Amino acid sequence: MATSWIKRSLPRGLYGRAALILIAPIFILQLVVSVVFIQRHFEGVTGQMTRNVDLEVNHVLAEVQAAPDADAALARIAAFTRALRLQVQLPARSAFQDDRLYYDLSGRTLIEKLHDALPGLKAVDIASSSREVRMLIETRHGDMLVVADRRRVSASNPHQLLVLMIVTGLLMTAIAFVFLRNQLRPIRRLSRAAEAFGKGRSEPYRPAGASEVRLAGQAFLDMRARIERHIEQRTYMLSGVSHDLRTPLTRLKLALSLADPSPEHKDMQRDVEDMERMLEAFLAFARGEALDDLELCDPAEIFHAVVAKASGNVTTGEVAKGHSMQLRPLAVERALQNLLDNALNYGTKAHVWLEASPKSVRFVVEDDGPGIPRDRREAALQPFNRLDAARNQNKGGSVGLGLT
Repeated sequence: MATSWIKRSLPRGLYGRAALILIAPIFILQLVVSVVFIQRHFEGVTGQMTRNVDLEVNHVLAEVQAAPDADAALARIAAFTRALRLQVQLPARSAFQDDRLYYDLSGRTLIEKLHDALPGLKAVDIASSSREVRMLIETRHGDMLVVADRRRVSASNPHQLLVLMIVTGLLMTAIAFVFLRNQLRPIRRLSRAAEAFGKGRSEPYRPAGASEVRLAGQAFLDMRARIERHIEQRTYMLSGVSHDLRTPLTRLKLALSLADPSPEHKDMQRDVEDMERMLEAFLAFARGEALDDLELCDPAEIFHAVVAKASGNVTTGEVAKGHSMQLRPLAVERALQNLLDNALNYGTKAHVWLEASPKSVRFVVEDDGPGIPRDRREAALQPFNRLDAARNQNKGGSVGLGLT
């Protein structure tokens, strides 16, 4: 179940997955380096630097404890506190508690080290000023305030390093994204060309990108050329068949027109008409890929043209307008006409409407006929396949090409 949730959460597109493969290692690497560097380097350096200040403050504390009073203590330590750049206030005028800023990552180690090394240390304040360490120490003359330079007791705060790492990581990620987009662009162009060819459009395409993508692109071009040659050869072959068959059909029609009327004569004439209609349907199917070229047109105009030609009980619903798109108008009109004819041939009425958006168009035809069983719908789209159980073959002379 967890695996299924992970699969649903991952990007589905190649661009998204490639971006994830790119970003995840960079993020994990920066996280690991940051944690290790902060914990090992900054904490270790802070501990070493704090020990040097510990010795100096302990010496000051020993001199203060040995003095008879506070004034004498200040006089004894005045010379070397100036040399060590320590500020001492005895007695201290204010009290405070341990305090540090939440992002001061080395401050926690600093406070711990000072408490371990200085006897009588009551509090360490590194939040009031980022440049000072304020220490409150208990002595025999009262609480003493010692202020030292922050740079002497700890390394610089690591947030500057983190900011530098984040900025550098974002910059490198942006550069990698540009490179990744350039590598994926040929794949997306190949995908669009293949999708367009599957929809009957032959868009210009030139292989580009990495060698593997170029090989796939060239294989697609070879495949498309073979399919186009096959379609062209099929059309030429059927044109020849049409020419050869129409001549005897014409002679048969002429002979029947000169023959004496009889019941057999009418049956033969109907058979010849059916043969001619079947031949025209077969040729129309074979030439379907070359019906017309793509052009910008309004689907609503095609809708109204087909409805106007319909002979039967046809009602119309909502018709979306104003969404012009690239279509093969004759092919779409023929497909919609076939659907509407089927609805009227095998039902008593039909209801049609049009749904359109900037990216898609949908013609809907509903009828009260017997319908097509769900398990036979795929077979209904195959050429020359008549659904005996779902269609009345005595109506019309179809050959099983309408839905195809």
